[in-house]
Amino acid sequence: MTSLPPQPLSPLDGRYRAAVSPLTDYLSEAGLNRARVEVEVEWLIALTDRSLFGTAPLGDDDKARLRALYLEFGQSEIDWLAEKEAVTRHDVKAVEYLVRDRLAALGLEPVAELTHFALTSEDVNSTAYALTVQRAVTRVWLPRLEAVADALATLARDTRDVAMLSRTHGQPATPTTMGKEIGVFAWRLRRVAAQVAASDYLAKFSGATGTWSAHLAADPDVDWPAVSRVFIESLGLGFNPVTTQIESHDWQVELYDRVRHAGGILHNLATDVWTYISLGYFSQIPVAGATGSSTMPHKINPIRFENAEANLEISGGLFGTLASTLVTSRLQRDLTDSTTQRNIGVAFGHSLLALDNLERGLREISLAEGVLRADLDANWEVLAEAIQTVVRAEIAAGRSSITDPYALLKDLTRGRRVGATELAEFVHGLDIGDAAKERLLALSPATYTGLASAVVDQL
Repeated sequence: MTSLPPQPLSPLDGRYRAAVSPLTDYLSEAGLNRARVEVEVEWLIALTDRSLFGTAPLGDDDKARLRALYLEFGQSEIDWLAEKEAVTRHDVKAVEYLVRDRLAALGLEPVAELTHFALTSEDVNSTAYALTVQRAVTRVWLPRLEAVADALATLARDTRDVAMLSRTHGQPATPTTMGKEIGVFAWRLRRVAAQVAASDYLAKFSGATGTWSAHLAADPDVDWPAVSRVFIESLGLGFNPVTTQIESHDWQVELYDRVRHAGGILHNLATDVWTYISLGYFSQIPVAGATGSSTMPHKINPIRFENAEANLEISGGLFGTLASTLVTSRLQRDLTDSTTQRNIGVAFGHSLLALDNLERGLREISLAEGVLRADLDANWEVLAEAIQTVVRAEIAAGRSSITDPYALLKDLTRGRRVGATELAEFVHGLDIGDAAKERLLALSPATYTGLASAVVDQL
């Protein structure tokens, strides 16, 4: 058997690449290196802007040419860094050498020694990771989460008045509307999305052990903590002034827990919609050319929701590992976070793939209102709650002498089906006022939905 040509090991880089490719701009190795170059270039510009160590501010043309190093970062830089890292065995040092090399090509050798000035690798890495994760979340992942929430809100409004039998514990229960049940998911997702949108993205910029020691040795008269803060905040990030060699990653733990929470809600959505499909509440819209089974031609499988379910479990596991691992570092520094953080893109990739499937899946289902009506009409016993509650109110008002309305209805309905005629005869024989009887006789499972429709307005 011959060996295959080089193949992607992860399905995210193979079968599902099209669905997750927007993340690669930020959460790939190349995306990380581009952000590292950005940090190095902007730090050099910040130092020269302050005329530190006898330098003069760079002109606008020189700044533009420097910034082109990351704005136009491409395959040649990717290849250059791969070759250099093979020698240095150090990814951030390779980035420093790239910037120095390009400074020479641009005729900016006089400021070359300010490249990576007084920094430890984690100053560059924490800033680069904060930038890439922030951009991946705000530009790619969060808009897709909000799109799913919006699609659910639209479906909730469209079906706000469609009565549906509830199934608490899987058993027939007080009716609701499909719109209200779908609206619950939209509400939950929007709440978590708002929390994700408010996330912190922090970086440190304080040297080898978070003490600015090298900075002060070079120039004790500069307020280096202030310089660092201004620099980090100029990049649109939050500044962490109290760290060891590494930024403590607590903001990442918080973010990944929120994203995992959103994934749990989405997983609940996927399993509920799958169940509604199995009950016949939703019919699946055939996709031209698609095959549901290799042997059963009639089948349309709910693969979008099954795919989402599985990928949410994978991403949730990865986010849980990221959160539990990144929260700890031995003493001032260990490298467990280095390899762990390289899986951030994998975790977000599986989550994004799930969102893609849910968004597609919601477009490929249609509400089968006739099935919902038939299910309601077969379960008149769910009105037992309404009847015993009305009887209680009548007893409290002095219009009934019934002693235990709950037990009375339990004897009538528990574990058995009761039809409309039988229930009506039962109501007629109750010792309650005529107005209460009329209200109960006017009820049906399809109309016993309370304020379910109005709840949707909360969206």
